[in-house]
Amino acid sequence: MKHHLNLGPKALFVLLALLTFAASAFILIRIGQKNQHQQVSGSIGYEPAVILDAGHGGMDGGVVGTTYNTKESDINLYIARSLRHYLIKNGYNVIMTRTKDVALSDGKTQNAKMSDMKKRAEIINSAKPDLMISIHQNSYPLSSVCGAQVFYDESSSLGKKAAEIFQQTLNDSLKKSRVAKQEEYYVLQCSPYPSVLVECGFLSNPEEERLLLTAEYREKVAYAIYTSTVLYFDSLSENVGDNV
Repeated sequence: MKHHLNLGPKALFVLLALLTFAASAFILIRIGQKNQHQQVSGSIGYEPAVILDAGHGGMDGGVVGTTYNTKESDINLYIARSLRHYLIKNGYNVIMTRTKDVALSDGKTQNAKMSDMKKRAEIINSAKPDLMISIHQNSYPLSSVCGAQVFYDESSSLGKKAAEIFQQTLNDSLKKSRVAKQEEYYVLQCSPYPSVLVECGFLSNPEEERLLLTAEYREKVAYAIYTSTVLYFDSLSENVGDNV
């Protein structure tokens, strides 16, 4: 049996008004969610854009391991590539300053290092990333010093926030105890975008150099940096939600 709902003019007006209000509220909620996501993600679509800078390259091999003569630039590139894999797989937009063993200088022998750094700055500023991560390996005269070390520029509050998250996550993953530090590195100061420099380990420490020569440990470091990246963007999303 069919039942017909008969509404008078007044009741029909009220029903239409309620439906219009509900539709408007839904649209506003969706716009608010979209704006919130855009505030967190920034420049490209709805997912964060991340620059991965594998330090050194080509003729500039960086520091050399004291026990196994490990070339820093090779380790940097391996970890950056692994990190790119994890980030892309999980929806991030990733740009790398280099994808193979090359320097980014203009080919001139004079001031080749500065030319290389300026090219990295050009890539970073063109991409307008939500976060820049520069991958390096460390060295120190005292061979017992070890552990991943994260640096940030003191003028960037978001850079500091990211560095502290990265440092804690790396400490937890690699069973070390270090504190994020401020440093005046060019790659941290060459753009207005949040940036961190991660020294993944000390090639001057025999045990850490040995570990960094293994694919398993490099993957472990890369995944810890990936986890740090996720936690950083999650923290931004939580802050936006608190302010809504």
